[in-house]
Amino acid sequence: MYKIREAKQLTDNIYLMNVEAPRVAKHCEPGQFIIVKIDEEGERIPLTICDYDREEGTVTIVFQVIGASTLQMAGLKAGDAFADFVGPLGRPSELIEEDPEELKKKKILFVAGGVGTAPVYPQVKWLSEHGVKADAIVGAKNKDLVILEEEMEKVSNLYVTTDDGSYKRKGMVTDVIKDLVENQKKEYDLVVAIGPMIMMKFVCLLTKELGIHTIVSMNPIMVDGTGMCGACRLTVGDEVKFACVDGPEFDGHLVNFDEAMKRQQLYKTEEGRAYLKEKEGDTHHGGCGHCGGEK
Repeated sequence: MYKIREAKQLTDNIYLMNVEAPRVAKHCEPGQFIIVKIDEEGERIPLTICDYDREEGTVTIVFQVIGASTLQMAGLKAGDAFADFVGPLGRPSELIEEDPEELKKKKILFVAGGVGTAPVYPQVKWLSEHGVKADAIVGAKNKDLVILEEEMEKVSNLYVTTDDGSYKRKGMVTDVIKDLVENQKKEYDLVVAIGPMIMMKFVCLLTKELGIHTIVSMNPIMVDGTGMCGACRLTVGDEVKFACVDGPEFDGHLVNFDEAMKRQQLYKTEEGRAYLKEKEGDTHHGGCGHCGGEK
């Protein structure tokens, strides 16, 4: 069992939990994710790692209530425990493999949409600890949905924007990118975008136009987190990839976002899963237990 040390509500439907998981904390790196189960019969829920403390043996997760399982998670309190807390899964951010001295020469911009701020935070924190202070844009629908602002301000040059203008700037994250590049004449070597697929798609369309290399963190539906089920399949360039083992980070200019978004919607229905099984043929892993592809 994995005890919850802290549980708090950040917004109406976004929650933060600090969990005792010494083995995961010892090995995890920015960019990776974990899978939790509330109990033995519970759904496997993939969540990106928001923070970790190797000495304390804890991992921080942030999640949004989007269904029955996450609603049940939201009801857990400090002292409760998860039956499973599996990880770290996926590949770490490529940034941590670079020489910190070389990173100091780069201009990096992070773009976070909504709950995507959670997986952005450990990356900008890691950079800050290694002497690199990146720029970061956090976008939300309104003021009440802005999360981790204080934490982000400590480790980055932060720009906050809201769709409705209820806090700081008014506009989309792409508006802020345009302002920084076109009006403030900032130059970036790399953009890292994490958030809803539709947001990442439009960020990539803009950065491609601006000629800025862009990395995105893909978080489509995952089931087993090991590449066996095929639920997180996507096309990157002319290759089939699986976000849980090949990612979750990919070259955003090569990701087929339209296909990924359509697939995510189809996977939610029995008819859609059957369609994907037929369409993808031998390349459809079918280990999810929902589509019959494993038979």
